[in-house]
Amino acid sequence: MNFNHSPKTAQLIKQVQIFMNDYIFPLEEEIMNTHELQQPNWKLWQVNQQIEVLKAKAKDAGLWNLFLPEISGLSNTEYAPLAEQMGHSLIAPEIFNCNAPDTGNMEVLWKYGSDWQKETWLHPLLEGSIRSVFCMTEPAVASSDATNMQATIVEDNDEVILNGTKWWSTGIGHPNCKVAIFMGLSDANASKYLQHTMVIVPLATQGVEIKRMLPVFGTYDAPYGHGEVSFTNVRVPKTHIIAGLGRGFEIAQGRLGPGRIHHCMRALGASERALQLLIERSLTRVAFGRPLVKLGGNADIIANARIDLEMARLLVMKTAFLLDTAGVKGAMSEVSQIKVIVPTIACRIIDQAMQIHGGMGLSNDTPLAGLYAYARTLRLADGPDEVHRGVVAKMEVKKYSNYVNDGIQTLGR
Repeated sequence: MNFNHSPKTAQLIKQVQIFMNDYIFPLEEEIMNTHELQQPNWKLWQVNQQIEVLKAKAKDAGLWNLFLPEISGLSNTEYAPLAEQMGHSLIAPEIFNCNAPDTGNMEVLWKYGSDWQKETWLHPLLEGSIRSVFCMTEPAVASSDATNMQATIVEDNDEVILNGTKWWSTGIGHPNCKVAIFMGLSDANASKYLQHTMVIVPLATQGVEIKRMLPVFGTYDAPYGHGEVSFTNVRVPKTHIIAGLGRGFEIAQGRLGPGRIHHCMRALGASERALQLLIERSLTRVAFGRPLVKLGGNADIIANARIDLEMARLLVMKTAFLLDTAGVKGAMSEVSQIKVIVPTIACRIIDQAMQIHGGMGLSNDTPLAGLYAYARTLRLADGPDEVHRGVVAKMEVKKYSNYVNDGIQTLGR
């Protein structure tokens, strides 16, 4: 691997950093002190017009849709450090139109959508004029095993009928969220990975009802939100089926590889921001006559955080490189590895930064509490740590299957 950034990436990193320093961090501080959005009634949530202004600025500056190689010309390896820069602030990804779940949904529509689906839904998503949601997780089953899914998709002449309840549907509370990608069981008799289908559902369709927003550590992540939504006899034309019946798992696997790179690099960015705040606090805050950096094991905490970040970043960059050169199947173990280690490291570093800030670290006077909630959520989003460790272990054991079988045969002689 070549560890040097390409000239294009290096220039974009500089541009993103300047944009964030000039526009995003000042707005973030203002938003953190705005409390009226932190309420459960999402119907009262509003779009922050300053974010809309910054989106237009980012678009004019060419800092737009950088996540999509077919538009930006950037590989996963080239985009990864840009995602890290965006991860320094929770509001940055939307401003650059690189926020989840829209990025994953746009990738799905780009790779698998029909011409009509692209014109109707992908185009406005790429323009940033609407937002979207991905409805997969269900409250009644262990969604760590997606084959447990109970929501159904039933054919009826030229339509399909959707029924089921989804939750943790991130982004559904946003006033501009207009469309969902719904994943459900379409053929229980098909082979295991051909039973599910993805369908595009406009949220205004009859039978779609947002029940509530689910708080994370007591806050509602307004104006995005994580919703519980019911689908009751929801009818949409078959033209809303993505790629065809039974292709849900195939699409999901294609969607999640690059998406986990994006999440992990943003989490590294959040960790870097936390470490910066930790160090600044430890140098300027005095207790017992000494700066905090010289008290207890704080120097070790700083050193270990830097070591962890460098190791994690290298693994993420290796994974991005493998996705670029070997595809999702060639990077399956590494994708699961980063999904485990990066949020774990992020939680630890952000928690340590909160600790060194004392009570201030728990408040909205710093971004740390929000960054911690984000990092902790990642340990469940896109599959819990335990599932990903299982993938890594299975692939490791498989390397030695011939050795074990040969040993058993030898013992039997």
